[in-house]
Amino acid sequence: MTEIPQVVVYPPADDGGRRVRVGSRFVGMAYTLYDIVEFLNRTGSQDVDPEDVASADWVEWRGSGPDVWAPPG
Repeated sequence: MTEIPQVVVYPPADDGGRRVRVGSRFVGMAYTLYDIVEFLNRTGSQDVDPEDVASADWVEWRGSGPDVWAPPG
């Protein structure tokens, strides 16, 4: 696996999407773990799978963990 930059996943927005930052760059809104995998692939990180994203220490989950994708409330 290539070296992965720090990833920050923000709390769910009103539509359930979560902002994602890779390194110092905002890369998009994720609605599933697969979206985060795709963002990492686009930044050059290869061989990352959803299980990696859910459990890796290089991912900071803010507000709630990797199982929460519903809008608040």
